Amino acid sequence: MEPSFSYWERTAFINNSDVIIIGSGIVGLSAALNLKRKQPGLNITVLERGFLPSGASTKNAGFACFGTLSEQISYLKRSSEEEVLRLVDYKWRGLQKLRENLGDGSIEYHQYGGYELFMDDEAETAEESLDQLTYFNNLLKQVIGNADIYAVADAKIAEFGFNKISHMIYNPFEGQIHTGKMMRALLNKVYSLGILVLNDCGVNSIDNEDGHIRLNTSQGNFKTAKVILATNAFAAKLYPELDVIPGRGQVLVTKPIPGLKIKGTYHFNEGYYYFRNIDNRVLFGGGRNIDFKQEETLDFGHTEEVKTQLAQYLNEIILPGQNAEIDYWWSGIMGFGEDISPIIKEVQSNVFCAVRCNGMGVAMGSLVGEEVAKLALR
Repeated sequence: MEPSFSYWERTAFINNSDVIIIGSGIVGLSAALNLKRKQPGLNITVLERGFLPSGASTKNAGFACFGTLSEQISYLKRSSEEEVLRLVDYKWRGLQKLRENLGDGSIEYHQYGGYELFMDDEAETAEESLDQLTYFNNLLKQVIGNADIYAVADAKIAEFGFNKISHMIYNPFEGQIHTGKMMRALLNKVYSLGILVLNDCGVNSIDNEDGHIRLNTSQGNFKTAKVILATNAFAAKLYPELDVIPGRGQVLVTKPIPGLKIKGTYHFNEGYYYFRNIDNRVLFGGGRNIDFKQEETLDFGHTEEVKTQLAQYLNEIILPGQNAEIDYWWSGIMGFGEDISPIIKEVQSNVFCAVRCNGMGVAMGSLVGEEVAKLALR
C-alpha cells in the first residue's frame, strides 16, 4: 500500500528531485557532490536501503592502496601493459581526489606504507615478484612519479614478529584511513550542500514513463528526471545483465594488544588476505579465495571455514604465540567482474550506473562518482 505522505513531505522530500542517486556509499555520495558542484541549482536526493550505507563503503578495511606487486603481475597476465598502467593511474588519482575532497585529518589518512608478505611455501611466487620488481617500478613511475615504489624489505620480518614469512616487499606510497570517519565526512559534505539523503528506502524497480522516471521503493513511489545507480554488487538486482558478481569479505578486529609492532597495511596471497593496525588492534580480513562460489553472495554473515582460517593465520603468522582475542567480526559485499575496470554507462534512457569497483572502492570511488556525474549531466 502507498504510504500516506503529507503535502509537506511530498513537496519537500518525495517529488522534489531532479536527480535521484541509489546508494549512499563512496560512489553515490561522490556523484552527488560532483553534480551539485557543476550545477548548484539541482535538487538531488540519495536513497539508501540500509540504516547505514549497505555493501562495502562502511565495512571495508580502510586501505588506501593501488595494488601489490603480485596483484600487478596477475593483472598483466590477463590484460595489457597499457591497461595495468591505466588502472593504477585511475586508483592513484582516485586516492588523491578522496584526500582533496575530504582532507587527510577528517578521514585519518596516514601514509605508513604497505607490505606484501610471502610465506615459506610461496618461493615460486616470491621469486616471480622479485624478478618483476624493477620492471613494474619503471612502468608505474609514469603514474606515481617515482621509480622507488616496490622494494625488498626482508630485514623487517623479524622486527614485526611474523612467523612462516620468507620475503616481504615494501611500498611507501600506500596509506590507510578510518572508513567510518571517511563516510561521515562525505555525508557532512553532501548535507552542507543541501543534498537530501533518505535511509531505509530500498528501490524495487525503475521505470521510464511519460517523460520522467518512476522509482518504486519500500517507502512508496518517487519521480525524477535522471537516476544514478551506485549500489555496486547489488546493481544486478535491478539490472541482471550487468557483469557484476558479488564477493563477500569477512573481517575480524582483535582486542587491544599492548606493544603492537604492526604499523601500515599488509597483504598476502595476491591480496586475498589483508591486515593493518587500528587503535592498537589488528584488523584482519579475507579468505574469499577459500571458496569463491560460496562467497559470491549478497548475504552478509560468516562461514566457519573462513573464520577458522583467519583465526589460524592471525595466531600462527601475524601474532604468533600471542593468542590474540577477537573482539569484532563483520562482513561486507564487494562487486567484481571479469573486466578489472568499473562499469560507468547509461543502462536505459536517463538511468546511469557506476558499479563494479573490484574491491578497490576506497581508491576508485571518488573518480567513479565524478565520471558518472559528468555522464549524467551530458
